[in-house]
Amino acid sequence: MKQAMILAAGYGKRLRPLTEHTPKPLIVVGGKPLIVWHLERLAAAGVRDIVINHSWLGEKITATLQDGSPWGVHIQYAPEPHPLETATGVKRALPLLKPEPFLLISSDIWCPWPVEALLHASQVLDGNQRLAHLLLVNNPAHHPQGDMYFDPKPYIQPISASAPRPPNGSLSTYTYSGLAVVHPQLFAHCSTTQPTALRVPLHQAMQQRKVTAERLHAPWFDVGTHQRLQALESYLAQNP
Repeated sequence: MKQAMILAAGYGKRLRPLTEHTPKPLIVVGGKPLIVWHLERLAAAGVRDIVINHSWLGEKITATLQDGSPWGVHIQYAPEPHPLETATGVKRALPLLKPEPFLLISSDIWCPWPVEALLHASQVLDGNQRLAHLLLVNNPAHHPQGDMYFDPKPYIQPISASAPRPPNGSLSTYTYSGLAVVHPQLFAHCSTTQPTALRVPLHQAMQQRKVTAERLHAPWFDVGTHQRLQALESYLAQNP
């Protein structure tokens, strides 16, 4: 697996006024834009072909990153007329990707993600019985209920409005980290125009036992608010 897609099309409303003139992926943290941390890690892992979707202030993303050559990668862009949901954004971008598994990364998270584990996981995604492998984290304070639970490991089942907790109350729940390896076939039934969240095809595949996961044992930050941005800044200052 030598390709990745970075999701970078959101408004970043909770980070206003920072995001009124700067798209969230370009917010500087630890001396470099959030998205550059991902580009550097991808390049170090030998992942050269990268697709980035964008919308709000997307022209600033393309102007800053250009073709990716300063980081040793090759970037293609999938612009959206307005921010669409994640699965729709991926579906629209698939023609820019090879028909094989790829890393899917949320641009607004920071994590020294385990490259080797994800590359290994990609080798078993066959587009039939295995469609995705996710990295999960312990539930953060802002999302205490979690997204999913193991049933049994390494398979996972979703937490939803209709099923807000595991059937066995003793089971632990976890939160999706924003890091995954996915097969293009996961998005076979998604629309390129109707906004669809990533959780929709993921939940369908989970219920068919076609999604596996593992826990992420590394520092992880979801840079969704000013408070969380400051928490990451503090962490990087203490752990250069």
